[in-house]
Amino acid sequence: MALSLKQRIRRLDAAEGYLLLNMTDHALAELWSIPDPAEAQFEYHQLLGECFRARQDWAAALSEFERCYALQPQDLDVLMALAWCYKRLERLPHAIAVMQEAYELHRDVPVVLYNLSCYYSLSGNKSQALSWLGRALRMERKLLQLIPGETDFAPLRNDPEFCRLLQLAGE
Repeated sequence: MALSLKQRIRRLDAAEGYLLLNMTDHALAELWSIPDPAEAQFEYHQLLGECFRARQDWAAALSEFERCYALQPQDLDVLMALAWCYKRLERLPHAIAVMQEAYELHRDVPVVLYNLSCYYSLSGNKSQALSWLGRALRMERKLLQLIPGETDFAPLRNDPEFCRLLQLAGE
């Protein structure tokens, strides 16, 4: 049965609502009830990706976000989601490459620089991690509040240069 545009939008909205309520099974049921998302393909695959991400199925989420990327390669949410999945699939070089691409397109978004710092920290590249973190903190000092709970900085947590950067940023 073909669905009208209005019916597709209603099901996408319902899926988004279920996802916000952490009811991923219901969200997936709504999405899978759409036989052809037609002009709503981007939203459809983005919601599927978010459902799989909520279920911690990183590979399935990555596949959906790659479909979104093919449709809208400059979308920051998609770029961030791709990098997020790559990180969890232990593909840090891919996560860094995607965040570099995000930076080229969205230089004025501090969280892009912050995430680059996180991924460089995890990859063991201290100089890049500190450089990106310093730039991110100069753009948005409120990011300092995230650092104490940020596990991505575990490799740098006791590094004197890292501690000095945080001290300077907090002054």
